[in-house]
Amino acid sequence: MAEDKSKAALNKAKDFEKRADTYNASQIQVLGGLEAVRKRPGMYIGSTSSQGLHHLVWEIIDNSIDERLAGFATKIEITVNEDGSVTVQDDGRGIPVDIQAKTGRPALETVFTVLHAGGKFGGGGYKVSGGLHGVGASVVNALSTKLEVTVMRDGKKYAISFDHGRVVGEMKQVGTVPLEEHGTIVRFYPDPDIFTETTTFDDKILKNRIRELAFLNKGLKLTFTDKRKESAETDVYHFEGGIKEYVAFLNKGQEVLFDEPIYVEGNYEGIDVEVALQYTNGYKTTLMTFANNIHTYEGGMHEAGFKTALTRVVNDYAHKAKILKDKDDNLSGEDIREGITAVVSVKHPNPQFEGQTKTKLGNSDARTAVDRAFSETFSRFLMENPSVGRKIVEKGQLAERARTAAKRAREVTRKKSGLEIANLPGKLADNTSNDPSISELFIVEGNSAGGSAKQGRSRLTQAILPIRGKILNVEKASMDRILANQEIRSLFTALGTGFGADFDVSKARYHKLIIMTDADVDGAHIRTLLLTLFYNYMRPMIEKGYVYIARPPLYQVRQGKVEKYLDTDEELHDYLGTLQPSPKPIVQRYKGLGEMDPEQLWETTMNPENRRLDRVSPEYAEDADKIFDLLMGNEVGPRREFIEKNAKYVENLDA
Repeated sequence: MAEDKSKAALNKAKDFEKRADTYNASQIQVLGGLEAVRKRPGMYIGSTSSQGLHHLVWEIIDNSIDERLAGFATKIEITVNEDGSVTVQDDGRGIPVDIQAKTGRPALETVFTVLHAGGKFGGGGYKVSGGLHGVGASVVNALSTKLEVTVMRDGKKYAISFDHGRVVGEMKQVGTVPLEEHGTIVRFYPDPDIFTETTTFDDKILKNRIRELAFLNKGLKLTFTDKRKESAETDVYHFEGGIKEYVAFLNKGQEVLFDEPIYVEGNYEGIDVEVALQYTNGYKTTLMTFANNIHTYEGGMHEAGFKTALTRVVNDYAHKAKILKDKDDNLSGEDIREGITAVVSVKHPNPQFEGQTKTKLGNSDARTAVDRAFSETFSRFLMENPSVGRKIVEKGQLAERARTAAKRAREVTRKKSGLEIANLPGKLADNTSNDPSISELFIVEGNSAGGSAKQGRSRLTQAILPIRGKILNVEKASMDRILANQEIRSLFTALGTGFGADFDVSKARYHKLIIMTDADVDGAHIRTLLLTLFYNYMRPMIEKGYVYIARPPLYQVRQGKVEKYLDTDEELHDYLGTLQPSPKPIVQRYKGLGEMDPEQLWETTMNPENRRLDRVSPEYAEDADKIFDLLMGNEVGPRREFIEKNAKYVENLDA
């Protein structure tokens, strides 16, 4: 026996040595130039989906914005051309064309072919910049089939062209221009071999970001033209009021506590700070932070400085004005921020972002800068406007009472010693896997559909949570009412993420949250209510790409043993036209998921091999926020006007 074990061990060792010999220096790849970008594009632009595609535009626009921050550019023109390419033109200084000492090549060529090359690393080119990694232009070049650059400076016009990141047309002077004409023009064609999902730019996504940049850079004029459309009109974005106008724009149609947004600007040790805020009578907190025009979705030190200052100043004022007694506890930051819409923007000479996607600012001095710049001005504003100050404090007190009333309900959503399935009124049928990355939670309309889904699902990966009827409209509900709703509590308990200030997306038990409702008006309403909840109180789930909408078919057509599932009346009409008259096809219209048996529901809507899921994307977040406010908020007039204006576009889903 011992001899057998010894032989087995020896054979195992020989086998390992044999296989290990094949791993040698020949297998170590060294990627030169921009090969690394094409090999792993997600490392540089986040993904190769639509989001990554649009990131190419942001990188080029950011370079033009940096010229604005340096004090040169006054306008930026963005054009989507007829052939699907994008052109960005600014009137900045123009990229330098002289020879770069280290590469021995023109600086213009170097910027577009060498990673981490640019004027933003302390060489004196820029004091403030968003594109600090020096990979923007070169990455766009690497991921484009063709890229062309034209530079106008010092009365001369230069051009250079690239193919898949390689120079195909050496830089040369192609003409002369008046001395007052200067700037850079970049035109690029995204590579379909990289962006296999789509290379079509979405004008709404582009417009939202361009408008946002115009708000963040007061006085800068940005234009957008989409030449793919027959009437290629040019949209102009130009806001002298900057982020003050941005807050007013975000609060359009809302009932506000005071008419004009409060605006603060200042500078602390080279850091420019801008803050604008306004309170609404609603319950939602909208706090948007930016660093060097980069939207820092995850916040950071500048956000922390604002929150600290706001909490301290409001509490100090409340005690000085005797609204809070000496013995009263201070209001919490969460209570004070309820109903606020605020934009915080800093311009930092040396920002430290977490990762290339730049979603969190790490500079501690940004916290101090925002705190100091905001505190003094806002404190003075409250003292000079006591009626506004009292309204803000009283709103915080109302929020505090609602939070106290909701405390017990919130405890129910906290996961202690595992998920308390027995307490869930929604009758969660959990999956058996403990791996969130493969786990899916289907939120299903009605017990009937829930029963079919439970029978038809894959028990390893798919959990089912039926909901009864329409959940609470959280757009116009206080925290205590929200957490008193059993269906909402069930959802958060199942997710394991906590709620409100306790929400932690890293604790999500499922990385796919799939809304599965009927294809009728009630189903659409329930879906909208759920999306309102997710957007307001679970937004990190959307930003992580965890939220999906299932697309069950509307029709089943059977002819003999052949079954076909179809989505629209047009598809049904076209398909029926292809069939022979005999045997007679049988058409079934599914008005509800409950009409499907478990096998049909699995095959059409739940089976990963066949199903169609729409991912809920944050790319339209600003538009979605305004629509949620309009359609789900307290203001009746704007909602009626919207319905009357758009009623003609509505199809009768029950027809």
